Amino acid sequence: MDDFLAGLGALAPTVLVGLVFWLVMFVILRADKHERRAFSKIEAEERAKLAASSAAPIDASAPRS
Repeated sequence: MDDFLAGLGALAPTVLVGLVFWLVMFVILRADKHERRAFSKIEAEERAKLAASSAAPIDASAPRS
């Protein structure tokens, strides 16, 4: 039984470091996913604004500022 606990104690740091690494990577990838989603939303809004402004009729007699 002592050998089993010694083996378990020897593996514990490796397992804990692996779990911390997994957690850090999970948080980074999740943040990246949310950032990409927000960027896509902003980009879609900007494209809609551009499409709306280019679809508006241009009055040649109107003064430009």
